[in-house]
Amino acid sequence: MKDNMNKFVKAIKRHNMISDGDVVAVGLSGGKDSLLLLKYLVNYQKFSEQKFEIIAITIDMGFKGSNFSKLQEYTKELGVKYEIVKSDIAQVLFEIRKEKNPCSLCAKLRRGILCSTAKEMGATKLALGHHSDDLIETFFLSMIFEGRLSTFQPVSLMERAEITVIRPIIYFDEDDVKKESASLPVFKNPCPADKYTKREEIKTKIKELQSLCSKSKNNIYRAIVNPDRYNLWRNDK
Repeated sequence: MKDNMNKFVKAIKRHNMISDGDVVAVGLSGGKDSLLLLKYLVNYQKFSEQKFEIIAITIDMGFKGSNFSKLQEYTKELGVKYEIVKSDIAQVLFEIRKEKNPCSLCAKLRRGILCSTAKEMGATKLALGHHSDDLIETFFLSMIFEGRLSTFQPVSLMERAEITVIRPIIYFDEDDVKKESASLPVFKNPCPADKYTKREEIKTKIKELQSLCSKSKNNIYRAIVNPDRYNLWRNDK
């Protein structure tokens, strides 16, 4: 845990993620990533030089049988203000649009609701639980399905919502998260597309690359964050 806290603090300080007086809203899906993010933020708040508040927001996507009672108990235990926002995202994706690959649209809809709710609650920052594996997978998804080299940033401004998105566990890898989230009240993902997405396929391919070269994932990460773009063509029309 000490090593991970060092990674957490490093990300926040290197990218100036939190300032004095910030209200940081955590997008709490209930998955292992967001729960661990909330845990680390609360622990960091205790010794941080910056004084800031933490709130948590869950988007109820409208799946039948969703029960957020354990998340309510957990946030209460941490002393974090918690808001559950009802939505019809599940109905839009699977009943109205009948999306075969719903992840991209789902992410946009959830992000929009998160940003607007965070803003309404007085938040200045929106913290999301993306780690380094997510960074690499997003890079491959963009390259293969969009034909461009792109992935998300540690800090980005959502101009429409006028709120800054931060990703404090960006230096964690998925193994870090799995090890530490075992004792957390992880919310079972009710989405019917879970484990059957393009992201899951990319995750599998990256594991295959690991068998080819044990350092491949680390090298891909280093290539993404390297400021030098060696031998990439420019302005080829």
